[in-house]
Formats: sequence, C-alpha cells, structure tokens
Amino acid sequence: MRGKRGRPRRRPDVVLADRGYDHDKYRRLLWDLGVKPQIARRGTEHGSGLGTQRWVVERAFAHLHWFRRLRIRWEIRNDIHEAFLSLVCSILCWRRLKKLRAR
Repeated sequence: MRGKRGRPRRRPDVVLADRGYDHDKYRRLLWDLGVKPQIARRGTEHGSGLGTQRWVVERAFAHLHWFRRLRIRWEIRNDIHEAFLSLVCSILCWRRLKKLRAR
C-alpha cells in the first residue's frame, strides 16, 4: 500500500477560522499542537480567501437545517439523532443525484 507508515494522523494540517478567533492565544495553542492556523485578522478588509472554503461547510449546515428535526434537537438519545442525521444525508444525496441525472 502506498502512503506514510505508522498510525494515521488524527490532527488536521491546517485550521480555517473567521475573525471571531483572531487572538494570539488561539494561534499559539494551534502551533503547539502542530497545526497551522489560518485565521482571518480583525481590522483587515475582506478577501482573505477563507470564505470560499468555509462556504462549503456553511452550505452543508444550511441544507441540514432544512429538516426541522435536526435544527431543533428533540431526541435525547444520541443513536436516534444520528439515525435521523444519516437519513437526512442520504435524502440530500439522493436529491442531488436526481438533479444531476435530469440534466
């Protein structure tokens, strides 16, 4: 098999964050863990490029929030909530594939 030997790395190489996390203590904490922080600076103009990558995550959360049962967590048990999450993800994938097939 190709790739690096040993246990797989569990920490990410880079962490993207918005201006809310712009503080030296967060940067120092990430560097100490061996993770490169990419945190937007306060007081600088927009256009750092972080938004284009974070937009994908925000869009995924918005799609999950279309389903009220996930937006407001009614279930106390984790396994039931995770089951609904899996169901919603499969519904979203099915809709996406159906839309792509229609083209």
